[in-house]
Amino acid sequence: MTVAEQADRTPAATVPVRTRTVIIGSGFSGLGMAIELQRRGVDFVILEKADEIGGTWRDNTYPGCACDIPSHMYSFSFEPKPDWTHMWSFQPEIQDYLLGVTEKYGLRRYIRFGAHVDRAQWDDAEQRWHVFTTGGDEFVAQFVVSGAGGLHIPLIPEFEGLDDYLAAGNAAFHSAQWDHDVAIAGKRVAVIGTGASAIQIVPEIVGDVAELYLYQRTPAWVMPRPNNPIPERMQQVFANVPGTRPAMRAAIYWLHEAVGFAMTQQPRLLKLGELAGKWNIRRSVKDPQLRRKLTPDYRAGCKRILNSDTYYRGVADPKTEVVTEHIMRFTPRGIVTADAQGHETERAVDVVVFATGFHVTDSYTYVDIKGPGGEDLVDRWNREGIEALRGITVAGMPNLFFLLGPNTALGHNSVVFMIESQIRYAAQAIAAVDRAGAQALTPTRAAQDRYNAELQRQLAPTVWSTGGCHSWYLDEHGVNRTLWSGMTWQYWLATRRFKASEYSFC
Repeated sequence: MTVAEQADRTPAATVPVRTRTVIIGSGFSGLGMAIELQRRGVDFVILEKADEIGGTWRDNTYPGCACDIPSHMYSFSFEPKPDWTHMWSFQPEIQDYLLGVTEKYGLRRYIRFGAHVDRAQWDDAEQRWHVFTTGGDEFVAQFVVSGAGGLHIPLIPEFEGLDDYLAAGNAAFHSAQWDHDVAIAGKRVAVIGTGASAIQIVPEIVGDVAELYLYQRTPAWVMPRPNNPIPERMQQVFANVPGTRPAMRAAIYWLHEAVGFAMTQQPRLLKLGELAGKWNIRRSVKDPQLRRKLTPDYRAGCKRILNSDTYYRGVADPKTEVVTEHIMRFTPRGIVTADAQGHETERAVDVVVFATGFHVTDSYTYVDIKGPGGEDLVDRWNREGIEALRGITVAGMPNLFFLLGPNTALGHNSVVFMIESQIRYAAQAIAAVDRAGAQALTPTRAAQDRYNAELQRQLAPTVWSTGGCHSWYLDEHGVNRTLWSGMTWQYWLATRRFKASEYSFC
């Protein structure tokens, strides 16, 4: 029986499912890896915790949800789409794109839905990974590829009194778990956070709610960006005129690389962006006091740069109040804050939206991975910091690959470009094992240490380290464990060819 046939069996088999490769997740990373392995004739199964594919673009269905990278770049290079309806596509269209890719390549037969991976154990004698799900299924594989990414575990801060607030009949949910059964029309709504999700949510809901309280800890740099529909005639040009789609993709790519150059090499150039951000505030917000609240005091790019033509209009709406006081606790009626002098204010709220981001630098702690000799990868990364060779493979952990692993996310360009580079690298590594007549490979500790020492040296002068803020790019020790240190073309060069000399085979 093939793995695909095993994956289709219901109920789940009582014996372990054996395959060459287990892929965790069915977002851009997992689907792209599956397509590459399918092309190479390598057996695999995809384990997906939810009941549908899509990852981030399945989960985030909040009002106004859209991508902040133009869609002609935020898509697979090998699977272009000429008829994107907007330059920056909204969530439904991106999810439809991923559904179409899944159907075109016949990937559903390889997917186990409802398979939430919670642990993986390397068997020294067998030289295989044993991967277990919370449902009790076991998969035995030579290779494991994690395509889970870092933006899939919602982060909700602990607030005193939140249970009492909910027990009183109020509603609260994370932006990535939007409760569409909760009617917000005519309600008093609180949005906690002013990051990438909040700036899309606020202008979408402000017209419907009775009152909108926006709780801001730190203002974001929000650049102006019109997102008008792409005319049908232009879509037809992309579909029928050779070279137009690649030209559009190239133009988008190099424009964003220019921003990356400023972030990584010349942070002072980002002052130009700050001028645009301040103009974006001035044109929509007339109240000087509110302008001061919304103007960051750190270098643009230190935190994620956001883009919107509508956010500040939503903030300036008479129904919106920007609250910068510290949240002390929840009550059955709403939220209590305190100002710098300790004076408390309670605001009555019916619905709370936590636009508070995700567990990123600690996302690895949610899967228990034990390598040779039972070494706990989570324990190691907790002690030493999360590190990998090129963000993909980990010393001492055979045949284990991370897509969008440590220090491979971006602050300026499309992560899909990074994913494709990593997919190619992982596939080359699997082929290298076969060529060597080996069962496993692992990067040497020396190669991994050299790589990360150089990477952290390159990160030191970047805007993320020198821009005067503390962002989710940094771990609890202030070390950037999230972003790539340079331009994406440099990462492409670094991963273009697999270097067997950096690995041990057995």
